[in-house]
Amino acid sequence: MSVNGILGRKVGMTQLFDDKGDVRPVTVLQAGPCVITQLKTALTDGYDAAQIGLVEFVKDSRLTKAMKGHFEKHNLPPVKFIKEVAVVEDEEGADWSVKVGDKILVDLFDGTKFVDIAGTSKGRGFAGVVKRHKFAGGPAAHGHMFQVQGSIGASSYPSRVFPGTRMSGHMGDVTVTVRNLRVLGVDKEENLLVVEGAVPGARNGYLVITKAKKPPRERRGFSGEGTAINPLKASKRAAKGK
Repeated sequence: MSVNGILGRKVGMTQLFDDKGDVRPVTVLQAGPCVITQLKTALTDGYDAAQIGLVEFVKDSRLTKAMKGHFEKHNLPPVKFIKEVAVVEDEEGADWSVKVGDKILVDLFDGTKFVDIAGTSKGRGFAGVVKRHKFAGGPAAHGHMFQVQGSIGASSYPSRVFPGTRMSGHMGDVTVTVRNLRVLGVDKEENLLVVEGAVPGARNGYLVITKAKKPPRERRGFSGEGTAINPLKASKRAAKGK
């Protein structure tokens, strides 16, 4: 058994050049180190999961007495960012299980091609419908109100505004998950993870990094391991050979 993810921070974005000379936008992540602070089991909690915390400097004044007692129970270092990740069985079928106090490092993603990353998006404050929902707006000419929503209800029926109507309001500052980001590099010494593309949140924002739940299928003939095979043509060639 092993955990399926790790906690980290967003360091920033840069670009790398591949073997073909094409530029790729990448994001550098500080992944770990983390420590398991609690285990949830189906017998006691109704599900299997591991509570992990990102090991970083935290003042005692920033922790509540409940959290201090939670850490002192297992002699763990104080952590501020805590999340739960799934516990999965190893592919190799090793007969061991995780326990409280185990460290989780970035080498968890050795051999992993794609990851899912969840974080809190940037807060944009109170925004209108043009910025928040990409409305087209009205005519941008003299005498017109451009960035307005327009009519949102009817007169006689239904005589009210339906719930969920897209309107002006608070934009951003929500949990966003970006799936199937390709892993381009793992630095075990500095606990760095390099992924292709952008991740939600600002610099130094907390992230939850897990192995891809539904990784994309490799296209046949484009994985670099061989060429695509047409089963119909292959059967015809085999019949002629006979």
